Amino acid sequence: MLILALALSILIGVALGLLGGGGSIMTLPILTYAIGMETRSAIAASLFVVGVTSATGAIAHARAGRIRWRTGLLFGGAGMVGAFVGGRGAVYVPAGVLMFVFAAMMIATAIAMLRGRRVTPGEAPAIRTELPVGKVLIEGGVVGLVTGMVGAGGGFLVVPALVLLGGLPMEIAVGTSLVVIAMKSFAGLAGHLGHVQVDWPITLAVTAAAVVGSFLGGRLVGRIPGEVLRRGFAVFVLVMAAFVLGKQLGLI
Repeated sequence: MLILALALSILIGVALGLLGGGGSIMTLPILTYAIGMETRSAIAASLFVVGVTSATGAIAHARAGRIRWRTGLLFGGAGMVGAFVGGRGAVYVPAGVLMFVFAAMMIATAIAMLRGRRVTPGEAPAIRTELPVGKVLIEGGVVGLVTGMVGAGGGFLVVPALVLLGGLPMEIAVGTSLVVIAMKSFAGLAGHLGHVQVDWPITLAVTAAAVVGSFLGGRLVGRIPGEVLRRGFAVFVLVMAAFVLGKQLGLI
């Protein structure tokens, strides 16, 4: 199972590098179901894997000019506060509830991405280079709280926020999301480390495989249309949500 888990971990990196999210959606199920980690330990390990992989993947996007640094750093800073609080508070929430919340957030996000932004007839979609500070801080804090509680890097929430609410092009949202994910993941991990044990040898092995995948995903971004990326991201999230729910309900 470890070999299979490492192979799947490469896909974690590809998802992060290509979509700016989705890595944590794969990481938590892989660590929990394929490797057999206890849920809370898997959440902490997932945050480490996704944080390191996102930071690495952001390098290629930065070189290509696909990151809005002010938006990313503000969103990430607010998200770090929320993620730390969420990580501390997760100990008071039953593990099963955390997984159901995780799946519910995925479904809501996927539906929003499939619907896209509503543009009135004759109105050109707004494309912004940076988002308003207040809006960024509020959204970052809320997404960070979810990140810390369920071990998700938050890309499956950050990317839609940047695309649907902020009006950023998909390829820019992907790069910016990686900066945000890295910041929030490490803050969430810090919130968990006080009350969980992490299997570091396995976690580091999964991280190394995911980093390899992130370079592959980063190379594909500029070659795939933004609309295709957006819809592919949404379908991917729905599939993973169905898998998590199936496991929790004993259907898989």
